[in-house]
Amino acid sequence: MAQRTREDALSRERIVEAAVELLDAAGERGLTFRTLTERLATGPGAIYWHVANKAELLDAATDSLISDALAVDPTGSPEEEIRVLALGLFEAIARHPWLSTQLAVQLSRSPWGSVTPRIFESIGQRVSALGVPEATWFTATSALAHYIFGAAGQNAANVRVLDGVDRAEFLHAAASAWEDLDSGEFPFMKSIAGQVREHDDREQFLTGIDLILTGITAQGRD
Repeated sequence: MAQRTREDALSRERIVEAAVELLDAAGERGLTFRTLTERLATGPGAIYWHVANKAELLDAATDSLISDALAVDPTGSPEEEIRVLALGLFEAIARHPWLSTQLAVQLSRSPWGSVTPRIFESIGQRVSALGVPEATWFTATSALAHYIFGAAGQNAANVRVLDGVDRAEFLHAAASAWEDLDSGEFPFMKSIAGQVREHDDREQFLTGIDLILTGITAQGRD
């Protein structure tokens, strides 16, 4: 086996991969240059050669995961590509709960960075292909982005809260409690209790995407 060079042994990609592993294990507090150097069995100087600081490292880790999630094979149907793209982002955030917070930071504090333009370009190209008026492109793309990250972020929060808890048992308990609510004060909550007990998070998420797409495409028919 050929001997690995120092550059091969410690690339920016390997540093980012290790950072993602630490973030997955312990969140942002678990990612320090000390823990990173220990995981990579190297010195801090070698890491600083590739990454200037923790903020840059977080940005790079976020960008790496988002780039993978946005890799959608063309199907010729912008609606289907939006569904695939949205589900890819939803599942990425479910696998990496810390990603939700980092995306919120990127979208609000640095919309000129690499992540926000990449997300809006990927969604926006498909929105423009739906044939809706150009004047609505920004609003329609924003509506999809806000729904995707809001729903995915809430799902990630649920995953954290329910860590170690049986999901089916939790939903059954919640549904049962809603069924016991006063019918005069909470008629709607009682009526949907059975749906809560049986629902699938991903199917529910995609139904929301379809509802938004229906609204967006209706504008093209006006």
